[in-house]
Amino acid sequence: MKAIVITTPGDPQVLQVQEVENPEIGDNEVLIRVEAAALNRADTLQRRGFHPPPKGSSPYPGLECSGIIEAVGKDVLRWKVGDQVCALLSGGGYAEKVAVPAGQVLPIPSGVSLKDAASFPEVACTVWSTVFMMSRLSSGETFLVHGGSSGIGTFAIQIAKYQGARVFVTAGSEEKLAVCKDLGADVCINYKTEDFVSRVKEETGGKGVDVILDNIGAGYFQRNIDSLNVDGRLFIIGFQGGNIAEVNLTGLLARRLTVQAAGLRNRSVENKAVIVSEVEKNVWPAIAAGKVKAVVYKCFPLSEAAEAHQLMESSKHVGKILLIP
Repeated sequence: MKAIVITTPGDPQVLQVQEVENPEIGDNEVLIRVEAAALNRADTLQRRGFHPPPKGSSPYPGLECSGIIEAVGKDVLRWKVGDQVCALLSGGGYAEKVAVPAGQVLPIPSGVSLKDAASFPEVACTVWSTVFMMSRLSSGETFLVHGGSSGIGTFAIQIAKYQGARVFVTAGSEEKLAVCKDLGADVCINYKTEDFVSRVKEETGGKGVDVILDNIGAGYFQRNIDSLNVDGRLFIIGFQGGNIAEVNLTGLLARRLTVQAAGLRNRSVENKAVIVSEVEKNVWPAIAAGKVKAVVYKCFPLSEAAEAHQLMESSKHVGKILLIP
């Protein structure tokens, strides 16, 4: 089969299409013929030599895909050959075929095309596990997501609104903020021209928001703390603004704040299966009802993975970027 190989750590040009061995499936895995794979920021880190795949995972990038099941392991009960599915992967999505544990496979949500379904697994599992399962965002609370126009952001806005939260976003242009507003964001903040702490305080009567989903890390750490309400929860899922920060801890104690951080890729197969099951139960009905839509910015052929990475790293896109084998 054809797959995108990282020939050496470096710039997007190191991504090359090569002929490689087909993946072998275990007893509790399925083989998917890939219809589409979606890019994630982690793929660009892996390309540069950071964020290696977990032990035993595919060496090729790609953390989510959609496609049709071509083979099933002998212990797989739910899925059969010919099923149209999408899946959360530990790697290997940038290829014509990928092997994946059966517990990380999802049906195509009602009303979504097979291709567009590739845009959901990673963002849905990330946002549902962090914002809802761990930070317990609930109806009537306030929620701030940084990078509102990203794949994570565009999904988080919609699912948080569906769950009854008041949604705040930051983004770096008026065009991006307009998209966030169209998706349901209540308060849209241009981080290049406004101080988000002041705006959050102003919009919440001085209290702050209840939950923040942050991909910046050190660069926003103190300001995130300053933006939280009593009993507020900060969840960090990335370090685009660095990973070493100095912080005044008094706010954490005074307002009983919780700070958590987690990735998805290195979780156990069992843990991922629990998250995927919760996503199917809680998120898929929202998609089927048309309350959460796929936001796909552009599709590239697999052979143009380098161009797709260049677009992602330019941050000019809104929503998800797909690769089509």
